[in-house]
Amino acid sequence: RTFHIGGTASAIFKQPEIIVKTPGVVKFHDLRVVKNREGVLVVLNKNGALSMNDESGRETERYTLAMGTRILVEEGSVAKKGLCVAKWDPYSVPILAEQDGVVSFHDFVENVSVKKEVDDATGLLGTVVLESKEDLHPQIIVRHGETGEVLGFYSIPAGAHVMVKEGTKVLCGDLLAKTPRKESKTKDITGGLPRVAELFEARQPKDAAEIAKIEGIVDFGPNQRGKRCLIIRDETTGATEEHLIPMGKHIVVFKGDRVRKGQQLTEGPIVPQEILEVCGPQELQEYLVNEVQEVYRLQGVEINDKHIEIIVRQMLRKVRITNPGDTEFLWGEQISKQRFFEVNEQAVAEGKRPAEATPALLGITKASLETESFISAASFQDTTRVLTDAATLGKVDLLRGFKENVIMGQLIPGGTGFPMYRDIKLVALVEPIPEEEVKTVGEAEKKLQDLLG
Repeated sequence: RTFHIGGTASAIFKQPEIIVKTPGVVKFHDLRVVKNREGVLVVLNKNGALSMNDESGRETERYTLAMGTRILVEEGSVAKKGLCVAKWDPYSVPILAEQDGVVSFHDFVENVSVKKEVDDATGLLGTVVLESKEDLHPQIIVRHGETGEVLGFYSIPAGAHVMVKEGTKVLCGDLLAKTPRKESKTKDITGGLPRVAELFEARQPKDAAEIAKIEGIVDFGPNQRGKRCLIIRDETTGATEEHLIPMGKHIVVFKGDRVRKGQQLTEGPIVPQEILEVCGPQELQEYLVNEVQEVYRLQGVEINDKHIEIIVRQMLRKVRITNPGDTEFLWGEQISKQRFFEVNEQAVAEGKRPAEATPALLGITKASLETESFISAASFQDTTRVLTDAATLGKVDLLRGFKENVIMGQLIPGGTGFPMYRDIKLVALVEPIPEEEVKTVGEAEKKLQDLLG
């Protein structure tokens, strides 16, 4: 378990193709595709997926496809094992035309929002989009060749290389621009263990990512106070939500993209408290388990999920009161879920208003210190403070856990020391044999042994 690979560094490289592991029927999920000039299907959106299904319709494999992925099979076709069904460019993220038309540029200002630069890969002079401090949003607009009607506009992010010239005729699926993919930072266990500590302590990560708080379509508004304004509009309810994003931060969604609740809008680690607030405890538990496993998987260490799940459960065992109702709780008080449900049940039975609460996320250190047993908490950290608080408040320790019973020299409440087994009373299922019969049986056995002897 302690062995780890690497040493210098472990670079990450994802294979830029999907090869089928089990034969089945191909199905598309939330995919927007067009046929390019070569007649190949190209994916135009993010978060779409391709799945393989067996004869009964059960899903056997599922793959999320990146924008610009070329799909080499038709939907509904049968794919054999080992067949390559999709490929993509591992070095850049493409922006593709969705309609046939003529290219025009918007907010392309030389040396302000764009500059001419020699492409290292091709050696040709090309246009690169800059991070502009002005209120400029470089866009490529595709218009109808005859009427001039706008058919589509594409926001071009900073660092992207523009692959077309103004006035060029394009067909659907043609490459308009491409953004170089950032190489996965080299990761090894030294970078991983602080990440595990950060997750278990529920710390606010540095350069945290913005996440969508509602489901809807992405749009960009005018810059505010030197920050880019990203707007999400929910078409069904009409609700909008604004995000002010610093200029240097890389936005991973485009104008017109549909985003779901909790989806990442910018690069960086996600704040766990935000996932809890937006998506709820179930999503947060999955996120924490996956992130911790990711660090260990990188080293080839296999740990069963249940070990991490036990820790995550302890981190989420408290709730924060938002409305005390007719109970004894105070607003903002943190209490255990068990006590919250017990008091609420009692309140409902008495015809009173129950309290309302939201789940609270505690780091493992804080969760250990906030345990109901002051003996257990004092044995861990801040002994003087914990004992002083317990004495001041006149706390009583009921010795329900393992640690406090070990410290007090008692049997632990587990295994054979479990209270249920210690208080057990045996019930006789048969009548006891009288002493006279026992003596008679004993004498008969003795005589038999003498005969055999």
